[in-house]
Amino acid sequence: MGVYVGFDMVPRLGPGEDDTRTWILFIAAVKEYYKNDEQVKVKDHHLRFEAGDGPVLPLYGPQFLRFSSKIVGQGDANTPVVDYIRRVHLYAVHLYESRIRFWEAENDAHGFYDWRDVHEASRNFCEGNSRVTASHFANTNDENSDYPMNRGNSNLYETLEIPAKGKGLVARCNIKRGTRILSEKPLFVVQNVKTDTLNINVAAKLKPLSREQQSKFLSLHNNFPGKRALAGLVHTNALPCGPDQCGIYPEICRINNSCRPNCYHSWNEAVGQETIHALRDILAGEELTISYRPGSSSSVRQPELKAGFGFDCKCELCSLPAAELAASDARLRKIASLDEQIANPGAMIARPLSVLRACREFLRVVREEYPDNNDAAAGNEGPAAAAPLVSRVYCDAMQVAAAHGDQARARVFAERGYRARLECEGEDSPDTRQAKRLMQEPSAIPSFGQCGMKWRTSKTAQPGKEAIGEEGFEKWLWRL
Repeated sequence: MGVYVGFDMVPRLGPGEDDTRTWILFIAAVKEYYKNDEQVKVKDHHLRFEAGDGPVLPLYGPQFLRFSSKIVGQGDANTPVVDYIRRVHLYAVHLYESRIRFWEAENDAHGFYDWRDVHEASRNFCEGNSRVTASHFANTNDENSDYPMNRGNSNLYETLEIPAKGKGLVARCNIKRGTRILSEKPLFVVQNVKTDTLNINVAAKLKPLSREQQSKFLSLHNNFPGKRALAGLVHTNALPCGPDQCGIYPEICRINNSCRPNCYHSWNEAVGQETIHALRDILAGEELTISYRPGSSSSVRQPELKAGFGFDCKCELCSLPAAELAASDARLRKIASLDEQIANPGAMIARPLSVLRACREFLRVVREEYPDNNDAAAGNEGPAAAAPLVSRVYCDAMQVAAAHGDQARARVFAERGYRARLECEGEDSPDTRQAKRLMQEPSAIPSFGQCGMKWRTSKTAQPGKEAIGEEGFEKWLWRL
């Protein structure tokens, strides 16, 4: 029996410049206040308060989830551990305001985070492990899960106020990469037309909607207020949903930008919905993000984000030290240059090997740009966080192989493209289904044989990896 008391950080801290700076100030203030307290121990990687359950604070902010302790009996209300929690909570609220969630509960505590996540994070930073990972993920059928999603709410996310951003979506649980987090029908769809006409069209679209639906649209951020405010809301928030048209989504339009996002959005024509998929494993408390200007270097995307959405981006990528940001920009420019080479139809006809080399180099540079996600599971296929890019370049390589009659390699490229597409769009996506069909029958690829049959192979002619090994298979695949 007893009472748990503490507070959680929601959304959790990221590695960006602002969060890093504020956490350093927070830890410095706590250390200064308790510098003469023998029960507060400064360790290599954390602060430990030797009272109650021994609550701890990591020195690396992204590892912090919760500061809490169990209090046994009413007489413990004025014990040192309660004083520690109250004082540290005051410092946290001063710096993080609404990001801090205080809670207390008898016998069992249900803060924002699963206790398994809290214990795992504490174990990692106390042992000097800087990893911020998850060992278990959301499962709505898991009766033993402490996730809030299993207590009356099946959503994988929660809409919250995000510091300096307004409203945003935050993961309520650990989400496995490839998971469809959200799919949403548009509130309305409009054609891409001039601003004056768009303003009139939007007004007409709003009339048949309920007051609640109208309110959801009008409450979205507007970077272009004024006489054409309705058009401004569309310009600020709409997402493409087919040729020359765009849609408004009350939930998805709340997802904020990151130039290195953890989610991917796509229009699924088969279900008539915009879908959001996890590009990588997302931790409970992480903000869900998409890229508003994917693929461009910082000198290009930052002015565009400022002009189009009214903010100076301080995401993880844009907050890199100058040298690292310059290296990222160079990689992004290289990816764009390779993309142009690959798209050259004359090269596919006259220099197919050079196009395959460009595709392979494209994947190499993409792996460098997304190093944290280039895990063993990705193998030679490319990092999960770059699934849209990976899918596209394998489709390009498939077209080259098929154009010259090589069904065996086209089939492998198609399969890899299918797996990447599956992760970022789902099985019911028309593009995913098409990729699966072409994987099964490479002779149905539109470009098949258009440049001749000099590379002719059957679709079952690929060598076994057991015989030639992984490296040998890659050499065969890319004709090295």
